[in-house]
Parts: sequence; C-alpha cells; structure tokens
Amino acid sequence: MSLDAFEVIGGSPLKGEIIAQGAKNEALQVLCAVLLTDEKVTISNLPNILDVNRLIDLLRGLGVAVEQIAKDTYTFEAKEVNLDFFQTPEFRKNASRIRGSVMLIAPLLARYGKAFLPKPGGDKIGRRRLDTHFLGLEQLGAVFNYESDKRQYSIEGDNLQGTYILMDEISVTGTANVVMAAVRAKGTTQIYNAACEPYVQQLCRMLNRMGAKIEGIGSNLLTITGVDEMHGTEHRLLPDMIEIGSFIGLAAMTQSEITIKDAQVQELGIIPRMFDRMGIKMEFHGDDIFIPAQEDYTIQTFIDGSIMTIYDAPWPGFTPDLMSIMLVIATQAHGSVLIHQKMFESRLFFVDKLIDMGARIILCDPHRATVIGLGRKNQLRGIEMSSPDIRAGVALLIAALSAKGTSIIHNIHQIDRGYQDIDGRLRALGAKIRRVEG
Repeated sequence: MSLDAFEVIGGSPLKGEIIAQGAKNEALQVLCAVLLTDEKVTISNLPNILDVNRLIDLLRGLGVAVEQIAKDTYTFEAKEVNLDFFQTPEFRKNASRIRGSVMLIAPLLARYGKAFLPKPGGDKIGRRRLDTHFLGLEQLGAVFNYESDKRQYSIEGDNLQGTYILMDEISVTGTANVVMAAVRAKGTTQIYNAACEPYVQQLCRMLNRMGAKIEGIGSNLLTITGVDEMHGTEHRLLPDMIEIGSFIGLAAMTQSEITIKDAQVQELGIIPRMFDRMGIKMEFHGDDIFIPAQEDYTIQTFIDGSIMTIYDAPWPGFTPDLMSIMLVIATQAHGSVLIHQKMFESRLFFVDKLIDMGARIILCDPHRATVIGLGRKNQLRGIEMSSPDIRAGVALLIAALSAKGTSIIHNIHQIDRGYQDIDGRLRALGAKIRRVEG
C-alpha cells in the first residue's frame, strides 16, 4: 500500500521562511513549447511535482532528448519527434492523466502538420471544455476527428493560415495552444479575448526569444506574425502565485509568523489586495512577503456595510485556484463572506469536510457558499477526510494544521500533483505532518 495519506497534528503555530516553487501552470505551457524547435531549450525553476514529471516523461516518449542539469533545471532538444508514440497505450494512459497534455497538440500541429490527443484528465472540478482549443485551431486550418474506439482526437493541418480569432472563452490553456500554433502559421493571426495571465505572458516572451513575433503581450488582444522557424532559448519560471497565496492563508489560519521569499510581488496582481480584504496583515520587503502572527483578523465589508463577496474572474481578476484557500481562512475570521466560485461548478463540494471540522458554512448551490467566521471562539477539530483535487486538498491541509487534534487526509497524490515536497517544507516551519499508508 502506498503512503497516500497525511497524518496532521494541528494547533501549533509555525515560524520561518519558505520559498514558493516554480509555477505549475506556467511549466505545463512552456514544456510543450520545446516541441516548436529542433534546437536546445533550457528551462529552470521547474517544480518537482507529478503533473510536471508526467509531462516531461511524455516528451521523452516522443523522442525529445531530456537532460537534468541541476535540481530544478532541464534541457530539452526535440530534434526528432516520434509521432508513432501517440498510438501507444503508454501515451494514452499517461496523457489522459494530465490535462496539460492538451497543449502538446499545437506545437506538433505547427511543426509536423498532425497530432493526437486522448481525452485529458486532471482535477475533478466539473466540466472543463476543450471546445476553445479546437475552435481556435480549426480557424487556423486544423481538422479534428474523434476516434471513439480509442477515446482519442486526431488533428491534421499541413498548411495553417493566420486569421482573426475571437476566443469563445478566456481560457489560459486554450490561449496558449492557439498562440503556439499561430507562431508557425502563414501570415498574421489576431487573437481577441485572449487570456493574459502572467503565465501566458511568460510563454509569449519565451516564444519571442525563440524567434516568434508576438505583440500585445499582457493584453487580451495578441497579434502574431508567423515565422518559418524557431530557435533555442533559456527560460526561468515565475514563482507559483497559488503557492504564495496558500502560504499567506496558512500563516493566518495557524497564527504563524512566516516569510515568503522571492515572491515577485509585481506579478501577483490583485492577490495581496484580496487577502487584505480578509483582514490579513502583510509586509512587503522587496520581493519578500512577511506575514506576522495574528491572533485574529476581521473580514472587511463593502463601503455600504453589506457582506463582502469574493469571486473569481479571468486575469487580472482573482484566480479561481485560490478560492478554496479564501473559504478556509474565512472559517476562523471575524465576520462573514460570500464565496462565489463562478468558473468551476464543483470546487466548493469539499466544504462538507470543513463543516465536519466545526466550520459554519452554508453551501447555497454548486457555485456559492456563505461562511460565518468563528472568530477563533471555537477551534476546528481534526477529522479523517479525503482530498478531491489539488487546491481543495491544500485548503483542507491548512484547516488540519489549524485544527485541534489529529487529522488524516487521504488521496494526497492529488496534492502532490501541484505541490512539491509540501510536507517536508511545512515540517521545516514546525508543522507536525507525516506520510502514512492511505
């Protein structure tokens, strides 16, 4: 039996410094981009997590020469790509486990004129359509066929042509896929309603260093002039803003004094402001974020005195990946808040575990939950529970670290998909956490 559970003894304050890992969502994009060139690409600050390691294994299977030259740094050289690998059971099994594999199709389509894709996996957080990817690539000239017997899409497009594309939704991975195809298409492509997250910006900057011609980076209108060839480059990932937000929430919930090192604050957008609305004190020293130990914190209200509503939105709005963290820290705040998870319909279903721990939460519907803060009057209590997805798993881990008594969290491979050595890094801050058979 694998060690797929955490035993957490909560109730102790933590203290120390912690460094956020490289950004998972950026890693999945830029790793796929190495297929656009036959020259060497070096990527540093890669997190050692399941989703990233699975994608690197897929690249190896495709024939990419992969070399690890430091703990967090790899080189990739896609001189010869083995397209037959797509037909193997190994590819179908591994690619279907990781949603980021969908971004392999655009660079392969752009370079070789064809690609394959099993139905991707990832978090169980409701419907996550692939229409945006397909519609954008089809407008560039790609043709999709679904082979139901293999549960696989085959994509062909020998002669991609630049065009005007109005994205039907602001999809980060959808934008990344269409951009990677457009950089090698003939002529000019305009992508309107494009996602503009820092990770998409990072991908575009990397592609420009490889020889692409992308204008409008950081906006929702990208103009791309196609080029005939791409070159090698070096790229360093941003720190993971979801980890940074998770650590801010951890400090607040556990009344801990924590410094997050090299958080690159200018790339965090609205995130610090949202934690400020929850009453959490932070000090910024250059790129370090210091969170002092707080006995209590009070959720702000709107100017007219009405209850604070926190909702997710495409960048530069508040990221949906931190909504579960916000919900958890609200359980011990003074005051109340309405958490409105607009973008995914099942991400709030983990609140039943928090209710079992003693939190006061009303689940209004699949998208909304009202949290009535306990104001530290009653400590959460440890229970046995299971992690449904990456973000809810870390939210439950934070709740367990603040709770009285012992908690067991099962299914922690979900947490490992997105957080590198989370138990080891938390133990360094004084957390009582260990892996046990799950």
